[in-house]
Amino acid sequence: MNLKSVGRAVLTVLPFLLALAVDLLLYATRRDRLPARLASHFVGNGRVDDYAGRTSYLVATTLVLLGVGLLWALMTGFGKFAGQAHRVMVALGYAFAAFLGYLLGAVLLVNVGAVEDAQGRGQDVHFPLWHIAAAAGAGVVAFGIGYLAAMLTPVPEPAADDRPEGDGARITLGAGEVAGWARGAGAWWLPLIALLVLGTGVTVLFTASWPVALPVLVIGVLLTAFARPYVTVDRRGITVSGLLPWPRVRVPLDRIEAAASRDISPFAEYGGWGYRIRPGRSGVMIRSGEGIVARLSNGRDFAVTVDDSATGAALLNTLIDQRRTDH
Repeated sequence: MNLKSVGRAVLTVLPFLLALAVDLLLYATRRDRLPARLASHFVGNGRVDDYAGRTSYLVATTLVLLGVGLLWALMTGFGKFAGQAHRVMVALGYAFAAFLGYLLGAVLLVNVGAVEDAQGRGQDVHFPLWHIAAAAGAGVVAFGIGYLAAMLTPVPEPAADDRPEGDGARITLGAGEVAGWARGAGAWWLPLIALLVLGTGVTVLFTASWPVALPVLVIGVLLTAFARPYVTVDRRGITVSGLLPWPRVRVPLDRIEAAASRDISPFAEYGGWGYRIRPGRSGVMIRSGEGIVARLSNGRDFAVTVDDSATGAALLNTLIDQRRTDH
């Protein structure tokens, strides 16, 4: 940790603090006109279907904005983001803060002046859907502001090039021999998360409407399909697949220049887990630890975390050599 890292973290968390300050100011200036229980959740047509007390609104608003802001500050200030990637990461934080802050403030404003029923709930409250479009617009404007702020402040320099080189390890194959390599790349917690999301979708399906449950069910099915992913290296290249034929991620062999094995930190290098895309790199991040990193012909890197990655990378280099010899 150093002063520059702290400064970058402060720059990133600033929009979340500003959004929280604006929402708290809106609450303080309109508290006397709010019902005891605010309409806090709305279905697709803007009709309210859940309520929360004033204190619950304050706690939720504070925790959401501060929690997301802290997470973003840790990723940006202390992660391995440099140059253009750092500026984009800061700008995305500004956009997300504006989007969340607007929506939380809009929920508060639509409750102003609502008449209370016997339980103190605000009546005849409606959330116009144009607020979502307005929140997205605020996010676009904030993205530009954040990008400009990042351009006007020192950004971390790119680290020394640790991408795979063409002289990496090989596996010896005889003339006419073919080989393949496959390993499971799962983590113990992934099946639990998949079952939890799928169970939540089924519960919502029977307790609410199918439009609300459908996105959760789709995510649950996708997570279940990838609960035990496999990484395969053969003459086709690198393939990451789940229990079903689709979806899968494949990088053809003719797009790979070289491969290497190294430790990967998904949070610091890719901003999280799952299928990740960042400037100059992409990958499938299941857990922290060793993984295969392939340098592609377009200059980008593709990585996947998997055990015994040294063997997979060495076989890739051997197959690349054979392809070049054949051509």
